[in-house]
Amino acid sequence: MEFDLKFVTQIIALLAVIVGTLFSMIGILGYIRLPDVYTRLHATGKVGVFGVVLLLVAALNLSLLGLGKAIVLVTILLITGPAASRAIASAAYRTGIPMRNAIKDDLNERIGE
Repeated sequence: MEFDLKFVTQIIALLAVIVGTLFSMIGILGYIRLPDVYTRLHATGKVGVFGVVLLLVAALNLSLLGLGKAIVLVTILLITGPAASRAIASAAYRTGIPMRNAIKDDLNERIGE
């Protein structure tokens, strides 16, 4: 059996597309099923970023023409995704959106409200 590099890269790209799509679907399911804005942000913020990164890896695996752009985009996504989720959660907390079934509220002790 002959080793075909193009076939292997296509299989890797296909697996990255499948896993990235599954991550994105889990994020959507979490957004629909979870009770409040804070848990929804956890589901969509973390899972969504990795879904998009895996889809970008799949695109990069099929064509190496945009290697520099892809590395920059992945880096930007990994840095700004969690920061944006935290900023949205902080804004939601400061505007008074309540947490559902909260066991402990550490931020209330820091802010002193």
